[in-house]
Amino acid sequence: MNITVQSIRFNADQKLIEFIKKKTGKLEQFLDSIIGGECYLRLENVDDEANKISEIKLNIPGSQLFAKGQAKSFEEATDIAVESLRRQINKHKTKVKNTVVNGRAEVLAVEEEEEEEEYD
Repeated sequence: MNITVQSIRFNADQKLIEFIKKKTGKLEQFLDSIIGGECYLRLENVDDEANKISEIKLNIPGSQLFAKGQAKSFEEATDIAVESLRRQINKHKTKVKNTVVNGRAEVLAVEEEEEEEEYD
């Protein structure tokens, strides 16, 4: 999976970029068909210590998944976003699996009706 990391209004350290690529690369364990992704890192101008934001967008066949994490460090924000994406991937896989099962069940029901008509 190819992920692009963009830091907005600051220069990200190479260690941070490698950390993000490593964390997002682990998502391929849950879904093989991830096409690519983008990660945006930004600093928010607030008084709160949790002013670091990591936004991750994954492109998958037929859809896009998006997650945002905000924390005291970019690593922590990335962890939050990746965990959210993992849950979204599991929901997506369940939805696709149910669609296939329901679609297959409907096809089987139609085939059974056709067979019954042939015997009549």
